[in-house]
Amino acid sequence: MKSTGIIRKVDELGRIVLPIELRRTLDIAERDELEIYMDNDRIVLQKFEPSCIFCTSSYGLVSYHGKNVCHECAQNMAELC
Repeated sequence: MKSTGIIRKVDELGRIVLPIELRRTLDIAERDELEIYMDNDRIVLQKFEPSCIFCTSSYGLVSYHGKNVCHECAQNMAELC
């Protein structure tokens, strides 16, 4: 993991500001969704990219009961039936 040397304080509502340099580098725009999760003792922020729940592909996605499934996995499931 690369250290940027940038330090930000958490405000009274629990918010932090991502510096513009990081947002530009990571192509994060206003209103983009970020995924937040824990990795051991670290908080990880990652730009949210929808993907198939089975193969993690981000191409040809359809939503089925609130879950993303790619066309290929949907075809494979149809063949099982």
